[in-house]
Amino acid sequence: MQFKDYYETLGIGRDASHDDVKRAYRRLARKYHPDVSKEADAEARFKEVGEAYEVLKDSGKRAAYDRFGKDWKHGQEFRPPPGWERRFDFGGGLSGASGFSDFFEALFGQGGFQGVGGGFQDARGPLGATAGARGPGRVRAGSGDRNAKIDIPLEDAYRGATRTVTLHDGRTLSVRIPSGITEGQRIRLSGQGASGRGGGPAGDLYLTVTLAAHPLFRTEGRDVHLTLPVAPWEAALGATVAVPTLGGKVDLKIPRGSRTGRTLRLKGRGLPGRPNGDQYVGLEIVVPPADTPEAESLYRKMAESMRFDPRAGFPA
Repeated sequence: MQFKDYYETLGIGRDASHDDVKRAYRRLARKYHPDVSKEADAEARFKEVGEAYEVLKDSGKRAAYDRFGKDWKHGQEFRPPPGWERRFDFGGGLSGASGFSDFFEALFGQGGFQGVGGGFQDARGPLGATAGARGPGRVRAGSGDRNAKIDIPLEDAYRGATRTVTLHDGRTLSVRIPSGITEGQRIRLSGQGASGRGGGPAGDLYLTVTLAAHPLFRTEGRDVHLTLPVAPWEAALGATVAVPTLGGKVDLKIPRGSRTGRTLRLKGRGLPGRPNGDQYVGLEIVVPPADTPEAESLYRKMAESMRFDPRAGFPA
Protein backbone atom coordinates (compact mmCIF):
# COMPACT_ATOMS: atom_id res chain seq x y z
CA MET A 1 0.00 0.00 0.00
CA GLN A 2 1.42 3.38 -1.01
CA PHE A 3 1.54 6.42 1.26
CA LYS A 4 -0.71 9.31 0.18
CA ASP A 5 0.49 12.86 0.77
CA TYR A 6 -2.77 14.70 1.39
CA TYR A 7 -0.99 18.05 1.60
CA GLU A 8 0.47 17.50 -1.85
CA THR A 9 -2.96 16.47 -3.17
CA LEU A 10 -4.44 19.81 -2.08
CA GLY A 11 -1.34 21.78 -3.07
CA ILE A 12 -0.74 23.25 0.40
CA GLY A 13 2.02 23.25 2.99
CA ARG A 14 1.97 21.20 6.17
CA ASP A 15 1.52 24.43 8.16
CA ALA A 16 -1.64 25.39 6.25
CA SER A 17 -4.46 26.80 8.36
CA HIS A 18 -7.98 25.37 8.47
CA ASP A 19 -9.13 28.16 6.13
CA ASP A 20 -6.25 27.38 3.74
CA VAL A 21 -7.37 23.74 3.64
CA LYS A 22 -10.97 24.74 2.93
CA ARG A 23 -10.01 27.20 0.17
CA ALA A 24 -7.75 24.66 -1.53
CA TYR A 25 -10.47 22.01 -1.42
CA ARG A 26 -13.11 24.30 -2.89
CA ARG A 27 -10.80 25.39 -5.71
CA LEU A 28 -9.82 21.85 -6.68
CA ALA A 29 -13.28 20.35 -6.16
CA ARG A 30 -14.68 22.93 -8.54
CA LYS A 31 -11.90 22.20 -11.04
CA TYR A 32 -12.38 18.41 -11.00
CA HIS A 33 -16.11 18.07 -10.30
CA PRO A 34 -17.30 15.39 -12.78
CA ASP A 35 -20.33 17.46 -13.77
CA VAL A 36 -18.25 20.40 -15.02
CA SER A 37 -14.65 19.27 -15.55
CA LYS A 38 -13.27 18.30 -18.96
CA GLU A 39 -10.17 16.66 -17.47
CA ALA A 40 -9.78 13.01 -18.49
CA ASP A 41 -9.15 11.87 -14.91
CA ALA A 42 -11.60 14.31 -13.28
CA GLU A 43 -13.58 11.72 -11.31
CA ALA A 44 -10.48 10.08 -9.82
CA ARG A 45 -8.93 13.44 -8.97
CA PHE A 46 -12.20 14.62 -7.41
CA LYS A 47 -12.22 11.58 -5.12
CA GLU A 48 -8.56 12.12 -4.17
CA VAL A 49 -9.24 15.75 -3.31
CA GLY A 50 -12.29 14.76 -1.24
CA GLU A 51 -10.32 12.15 0.67
CA ALA A 52 -7.51 14.60 1.44
CA TYR A 53 -9.99 17.18 2.66
CA GLU A 54 -11.78 14.61 4.82
CA VAL A 55 -8.56 14.11 6.78
CA LEU A 56 -7.02 17.59 6.88
CA LYS A 57 -10.22 19.46 7.82
CA ASP A 58 -10.56 17.41 11.04
CA SER A 59 -8.07 18.30 13.77
CA GLY A 60 -8.06 14.78 15.22
CA LYS A 61 -7.55 12.99 11.92
CA ARG A 62 -4.98 15.56 10.82
CA ALA A 63 -2.93 15.17 14.00
CA ALA A 64 -2.96 11.38 13.68
CA TYR A 65 -2.06 11.58 9.99
CA ASP A 66 0.80 14.00 10.69
CA ARG A 67 2.16 11.69 13.39
CA PHE A 68 2.55 8.77 11.01
CA GLY A 69 3.12 10.75 7.82
CA LYS A 70 6.21 12.73 8.72
CA ASP A 71 8.62 9.90 7.85
CA TRP A 72 7.09 8.94 4.50
CA LYS A 73 6.99 10.46 1.04
CA HIS A 74 4.25 10.20 -1.56
CA GLY A 75 4.24 6.81 -3.25
CA GLN A 76 6.41 5.00 -0.72
CA GLU A 77 5.20 1.69 0.70
CA PHE A 78 3.39 2.28 3.97
CA ARG A 79 1.60 0.19 6.58
CA PRO A 80 0.57 1.39 10.06
CA PRO A 81 0.98 -0.84 13.11
CA PRO A 82 -1.84 -3.42 13.54
CA GLY A 83 -4.86 -2.07 15.38
CA TRP A 84 -3.46 1.46 15.31
CA GLU A 85 -6.74 3.16 14.39
CA ARG A 86 -8.50 1.74 17.47
CA ARG A 87 -6.33 3.91 19.70
CA PHE A 88 -7.94 7.08 18.37
CA ASP A 89 -11.43 8.58 18.54
CA PHE A 90 -12.56 10.03 15.23
CA GLY A 91 -15.88 11.75 15.87
CA GLY A 92 -16.40 13.36 12.45
CA GLY A 93 -18.48 11.82 9.72
CA LEU A 94 -17.48 11.48 6.10
CA SER A 95 -18.26 14.43 3.89
CA GLY A 96 -20.21 12.88 1.06
CA ALA A 97 -17.25 11.70 -0.99
CA SER A 98 -17.22 7.95 -1.50
CA GLY A 99 -14.77 5.24 -2.42
CA PHE A 100 -12.06 6.06 0.10
CA SER A 101 -8.71 4.41 -0.55
CA ASP A 102 -7.17 1.44 1.24
CA PHE A 103 -4.63 3.89 2.68
CA PHE A 104 -7.41 5.92 4.30
CA GLU A 105 -9.13 2.84 5.71
CA ALA A 106 -5.85 1.47 7.05
CA LEU A 107 -5.34 4.66 9.04
CA PHE A 108 -8.88 5.44 10.14
CA GLY A 109 -10.84 2.21 9.78
CA GLN A 110 -14.41 1.89 8.62
CA GLY A 111 -17.53 1.58 10.79
CA GLY A 112 -19.76 4.45 11.84
CA PHE A 113 -22.76 5.56 13.82
CA GLN A 114 -26.42 6.23 13.19
CA GLY A 115 -29.85 5.88 14.70
CA VAL A 116 -33.56 6.23 14.08
CA GLY A 117 -36.35 8.22 15.65
CA GLY A 118 -36.01 11.24 17.88
CA GLY A 119 -35.71 14.79 16.61
CA PHE A 120 -33.17 17.40 15.69
CA GLN A 121 -32.43 20.62 17.51
CA ASP A 122 -30.21 23.67 17.61
CA ALA A 123 -28.84 25.49 20.62
CA ARG A 124 -32.33 26.70 21.51
CA GLY A 125 -33.85 23.24 21.83
CA PRO A 126 -35.81 20.69 19.76
CA LEU A 127 -37.13 21.70 16.36
CA GLY A 128 -39.78 18.99 16.30
CA ALA A 129 -38.90 16.94 13.22
CA THR A 130 -37.67 13.38 12.90
CA ALA A 131 -34.17 13.02 11.57
CA GLY A 132 -31.41 10.61 10.72
CA ALA A 133 -27.84 10.89 9.52
CA ARG A 134 -25.29 8.97 7.55
CA GLY A 135 -21.56 8.72 7.54
CA PRO A 136 -18.86 6.65 9.20
CA GLY A 137 -17.52 7.93 12.50
CA ARG A 138 -16.69 6.73 15.99
CA VAL A 139 -18.11 7.33 19.45
CA ARG A 140 -16.30 6.30 22.64
CA ALA A 141 -17.86 3.58 24.76
CA GLY A 142 -19.31 4.72 28.05
CA SER A 143 -22.67 5.42 29.68
CA GLY A 144 -25.55 7.79 29.04
CA ASP A 145 -25.89 10.36 26.27
CA ARG A 146 -23.13 10.80 23.74
CA ASN A 147 -22.19 13.64 21.36
CA ALA A 148 -20.50 13.51 17.98
CA LYS A 149 -20.12 15.51 14.80
CA ILE A 150 -21.27 14.46 11.36
CA ASP A 151 -20.92 15.99 7.89
CA ILE A 152 -23.68 15.65 5.31
CA PRO A 153 -23.66 16.70 1.65
CA LEU A 154 -25.42 19.98 0.92
CA GLU A 155 -27.63 18.18 -1.59
CA ASP A 156 -28.97 15.92 1.18
CA ALA A 157 -29.72 18.96 3.33
CA TYR A 158 -31.68 20.45 0.43
CA ARG A 159 -33.63 17.42 -0.79
CA GLY A 160 -33.63 15.18 2.26
CA ALA A 161 -32.53 11.57 1.99
CA THR A 162 -32.89 8.10 3.44
CA ARG A 163 -29.66 6.23 4.08
CA THR A 164 -28.59 2.84 5.37
CA VAL A 165 -25.68 3.22 7.76
CA THR A 166 -23.76 0.98 10.12
CA LEU A 167 -22.95 1.50 13.79
CA HIS A 168 -19.47 0.90 15.15
CA ASP A 169 -20.81 -2.26 16.83
CA GLY A 170 -22.04 -3.63 13.50
CA ARG A 171 -25.75 -2.79 13.73
CA THR A 172 -27.33 -1.54 10.51
CA LEU A 173 -30.23 0.92 10.49
CA SER A 174 -32.17 2.94 7.93
CA VAL A 175 -32.32 6.64 8.80
CA ARG A 176 -33.87 9.77 7.33
CA ILE A 177 -32.21 13.14 6.70
CA PRO A 178 -34.89 15.85 6.72
CA SER A 179 -35.04 18.44 3.97
CA GLY A 180 -33.90 21.83 5.22
CA ILE A 181 -31.52 20.79 8.00
CA THR A 182 -28.84 23.45 8.50
CA GLU A 183 -25.32 23.84 9.85
CA GLY A 184 -25.10 23.52 13.62
CA GLN A 185 -28.41 21.75 14.23
CA ARG A 186 -28.27 18.66 16.44
CA ILE A 187 -29.82 15.34 15.49
CA ARG A 188 -31.07 13.33 18.47
CA LEU A 189 -30.95 9.58 17.95
CA SER A 190 -33.10 8.12 20.69
CA GLY A 191 -31.62 5.17 22.57
CA GLN A 192 -28.47 5.04 20.43
CA GLY A 193 -26.06 6.33 23.07
CA ALA A 194 -24.18 4.26 25.61
CA SER A 195 -25.78 1.80 28.04
CA GLY A 196 -27.32 3.41 31.10
CA ARG A 197 -25.70 3.05 34.51
CA GLY A 198 -26.99 0.32 36.79
CA GLY A 199 -28.95 -1.39 34.05
CA GLY A 200 -30.88 1.75 33.12
CA PRO A 201 -32.03 2.54 29.56
CA ALA A 202 -29.50 3.52 26.93
CA GLY A 203 -28.82 7.21 26.45
CA ASP A 204 -29.26 9.18 23.26
CA LEU A 205 -26.70 10.02 20.58
CA TYR A 206 -26.57 13.68 19.60
CA LEU A 207 -24.99 14.50 16.23
CA THR A 208 -24.03 18.09 15.51
CA VAL A 209 -24.52 18.64 11.79
CA THR A 210 -21.92 20.26 9.58
CA LEU A 211 -22.46 20.69 5.87
CA ALA A 212 -19.67 19.35 3.70
CA ALA A 213 -17.81 21.95 1.66
CA HIS A 214 -19.31 22.28 -1.81
CA PRO A 215 -17.41 23.20 -4.99
CA LEU A 216 -19.97 25.88 -5.92
CA PHE A 217 -22.07 26.89 -2.93
CA ARG A 218 -21.60 28.02 0.66
CA THR A 219 -24.35 28.54 3.21
CA GLU A 220 -25.29 31.01 5.92
CA GLY A 221 -28.22 29.55 7.78
CA ARG A 222 -30.79 28.70 5.11
CA ASP A 223 -29.30 31.16 2.61
CA VAL A 224 -27.04 29.87 -0.15
CA HIS A 225 -24.24 31.92 -1.73
CA LEU A 226 -22.71 31.45 -5.18
CA THR A 227 -19.97 33.36 -7.02
CA LEU A 228 -20.96 33.67 -10.69
CA PRO A 229 -18.29 34.34 -13.34
CA VAL A 230 -19.52 36.74 -16.04
CA ALA A 231 -17.92 38.09 -19.22
CA PRO A 232 -17.17 41.84 -19.47
CA TRP A 233 -19.79 42.30 -22.20
CA GLU A 234 -22.43 40.53 -20.11
CA ALA A 235 -21.75 42.94 -17.26
CA ALA A 236 -21.54 46.02 -19.46
CA LEU A 237 -24.53 45.36 -21.74
CA GLY A 238 -26.68 43.22 -19.47
CA ALA A 239 -27.58 39.61 -20.14
CA THR A 240 -29.73 36.69 -19.06
CA VAL A 241 -27.66 33.66 -18.04
CA ALA A 242 -28.37 30.21 -16.61
CA VAL A 243 -27.35 29.99 -12.95
CA PRO A 244 -26.98 26.74 -10.94
CA THR A 245 -29.08 26.38 -7.79
CA LEU A 246 -29.60 23.40 -5.51
CA GLY A 247 -32.92 22.83 -7.26
CA GLY A 248 -31.55 23.08 -10.81
CA LYS A 249 -30.58 25.84 -13.21
CA VAL A 250 -32.64 29.03 -13.39
CA ASP A 251 -32.36 32.13 -15.58
CA LEU A 252 -30.91 35.22 -13.94
CA LYS A 253 -31.02 38.72 -15.43
CA ILE A 254 -27.74 40.58 -15.07
CA PRO A 255 -28.43 44.34 -15.07
CA ARG A 256 -26.63 46.56 -17.56
CA GLY A 257 -23.52 48.17 -16.09
CA SER A 258 -22.93 45.56 -13.37
CA ARG A 259 -19.57 45.37 -11.63
CA THR A 260 -17.62 42.72 -9.76
CA GLY A 261 -19.00 42.35 -6.26
CA ARG A 262 -22.60 43.19 -7.15
CA THR A 263 -24.95 40.71 -5.46
CA LEU A 264 -28.26 39.57 -6.92
CA ARG A 265 -30.93 37.62 -5.03
CA LEU A 266 -32.89 34.57 -6.14
CA LYS A 267 -35.77 34.57 -3.68
CA GLY A 268 -36.65 31.22 -2.10
CA ARG A 269 -33.83 29.34 -3.84
CA GLY A 270 -31.92 28.51 -0.66
CA LEU A 271 -32.51 25.64 1.77
CA PRO A 272 -36.16 24.73 2.43
CA GLY A 273 -37.80 26.07 5.56
CA ARG A 274 -40.48 28.39 6.86
CA PRO A 275 -39.68 30.56 5.03
CA ASN A 276 -37.26 29.13 2.46
CA GLY A 277 -33.80 30.62 2.35
CA ASP A 278 -32.65 32.73 -0.60
CA GLN A 279 -29.74 32.28 -2.98
CA TYR A 280 -27.37 35.22 -3.30
CA VAL A 281 -25.34 35.45 -6.48
CA GLY A 282 -22.14 37.52 -6.35
CA LEU A 283 -20.88 38.65 -9.76
CA GLU A 284 -17.23 38.23 -10.69
CA ILE A 285 -16.16 39.72 -14.02
CA VAL A 286 -13.67 37.42 -15.77
CA VAL A 287 -11.43 39.03 -18.39
CA PRO A 288 -10.71 36.83 -21.43
CA PRO A 289 -7.01 36.44 -22.25
CA ALA A 290 -5.37 38.14 -25.21
CA ASP A 291 -3.94 34.83 -26.33
CA THR A 292 -4.52 35.12 -30.09
CA PRO A 293 -3.71 37.88 -32.61
CA GLU A 294 -7.44 38.46 -33.09
CA ALA A 295 -8.07 38.85 -29.37
CA GLU A 296 -5.09 41.18 -28.98
CA SER A 297 -6.35 43.27 -31.87
CA LEU A 298 -9.78 43.63 -30.27
CA TYR A 299 -8.22 44.79 -27.00
CA ARG A 300 -6.10 47.38 -28.81
CA LYS A 301 -9.15 48.70 -30.64
CA MET A 302 -11.01 48.98 -27.33
CA ALA A 303 -8.11 50.85 -25.77
CA GLU A 304 -7.99 53.32 -28.67
CA SER A 305 -11.71 53.89 -29.15
CA MET A 306 -13.14 53.77 -25.63
CA ARG A 307 -10.55 55.97 -23.88
CA PHE A 308 -11.51 54.39 -20.59
CA ASP A 309 -9.40 55.23 -17.52
CA PRO A 310 -10.08 52.83 -14.59
CA ARG A 311 -7.98 55.07 -12.31
CA ALA A 312 -9.69 58.34 -13.14
CA GLY A 313 -10.72 58.82 -9.51
CA PHE A 314 -7.16 58.65 -8.16
CA PRO A 315 -5.54 61.85 -6.86
CA ALA A 316 -3.37 63.67 -9.38
